[in-house]
Amino acid sequence: MRNAHRVADVRVAEHALMSALPAGTLMQRAAFALATACGGLLPGVYGSRLVVLAGSGDNGGDALHAGAVLARRGAAVTVIAAGARVHAGGLTALLRAGGRVIAAAGSAARTATDSNAASPDANGSADTAISSAARDAIGAADLIIDGLLGIGGHGGLREPAAALAALAGRSAALVVAADLPSGIDADTGEVAGAAVRADVTITFGTWKPGLLVDPGASHAGVTELIDIGLGPFLTRPDVMAPQAADVAGWLPRPTAESDKYRRGVLGVLAGSEQFTGAAVLSVGGAVRGGAGMVRLVSAAPAAAVVRQYWPEAVITLVGAGDLAGRSASEVIEAAGRVQAWAAGPGLGTDEGAADLLAAVLSTDAPVLVDADGISILAARRYLLKRDAPTLLTPHAGELARLLGAQRADIEARRLEFVRRAAAELGATVLLKGSTTVIAAPSDREPVLANPTGTPWLATAGSGDVLSGLAGSLLAQGLDPLRAAAAAAYLHGVAARLAAEGAPIGAADLIRSLSPALRTVAGRD
Repeated sequence: MRNAHRVADVRVAEHALMSALPAGTLMQRAAFALATACGGLLPGVYGSRLVVLAGSGDNGGDALHAGAVLARRGAAVTVIAAGARVHAGGLTALLRAGGRVIAAAGSAARTATDSNAASPDANGSADTAISSAARDAIGAADLIIDGLLGIGGHGGLREPAAALAALAGRSAALVVAADLPSGIDADTGEVAGAAVRADVTITFGTWKPGLLVDPGASHAGVTELIDIGLGPFLTRPDVMAPQAADVAGWLPRPTAESDKYRRGVLGVLAGSEQFTGAAVLSVGGAVRGGAGMVRLVSAAPAAAVVRQYWPEAVITLVGAGDLAGRSASEVIEAAGRVQAWAAGPGLGTDEGAADLLAAVLSTDAPVLVDADGISILAARRYLLKRDAPTLLTPHAGELARLLGAQRADIEARRLEFVRRAAAELGATVLLKGSTTVIAAPSDREPVLANPTGTPWLATAGSGDVLSGLAGSLLAQGLDPLRAAAAAAYLHGVAARLAAEGAPIGAADLIRSLSPALRTVAGRD
């Protein structure tokens, strides 16, 4: 499990650790680890050209001390000071190691012999135009270390740091962020303006939530955690990202005594006369997800297609045969006993669909609601007042309708809105997107962030497969938070296996679920 902690908790842990260590020890640990990582990314350190983008805080100090280590190994290190001051101890170490420092601002360009304060122009204000010396250094660099801002930064980068970040992004150099790409909110992953886009991030002590959740995660590149001794002083994580071993430990395994009922029976309420494929995909996700039996409740056209693909499904037809004219509750009861329900994909949003969803939600079984089911709930939130567990799996647009929010705000602040939704709706919420995040209604549980997937997952029907997969895990006894997290993880692995760098359809995910399960369980 990758455990991520809020900045406030990191600061408390750092203070506790530093009080037990000689002054400067923690920064030296971080700087040496950063220097080692950067050295490993270069073909050779001796003769390489490095640029350190340095701010005034401790993050700049980490980067400067790392630059000093690399300068002593023969690298040509240039520090570009983004502000009037940089970390004094780090600058001294860098200059003693043979590095040089220049200012970002054109009128304040300086050499290694200049003072630590940037020179103001004739009007007393720093020139915001980037100096030609700074531009040349960035353009010629083999590697750039981002030490502009630390984990305490909020909002986008200001000038001249924003211009330096843009120049670094356009350069051919490898960009390495110290602890966190500058301009990223460490607690949320929000990118509120200009920010560094790193190829590699070396983070210290613990993961930060902003490294696990987009849009911040997409700015971090490949991220490596360096242990600097904070572990014993850290409290409960704020965000956790499951890894393969965690998911493997959650997954149910049949025993010799298992039968189809003990394996878990999932009811699927999906499909309609218009949307037949949603039922096929949801049932397929459930079958391949390990449910012992799948009971489908659907309209005749959708059921006919499901029979062709999944003959093992037990089908109850809505409005046909003995059930013609029966109430929604009677139809759901006629489907038989289940351990969980997955409801909504392709269901439609008319009164008949709403009545069927209401009947499912009135049962005492865990219920997953997706797609059209969420659209129904947006107008009937009172249906969520139930004692049994509920799992909602919206994308940002669907969650916007549920909460009366703007989709763009949800996509920019995913952690904030998934927590708000879970607390407000009294349900576990899986928010789909570039980073899938899952929150339980209790604030005692950390948010889970899914680390798997591929952009090729952005294809019609992939969410229907996820619904069936997560529903099958609910039916097999997993609690909603872990059922959702395990399903998202397996869904992402299946997509990678299916795609291999090329487009896929939702049906390809179903075929890849068994290989994904074997991969996660270490049986590939």
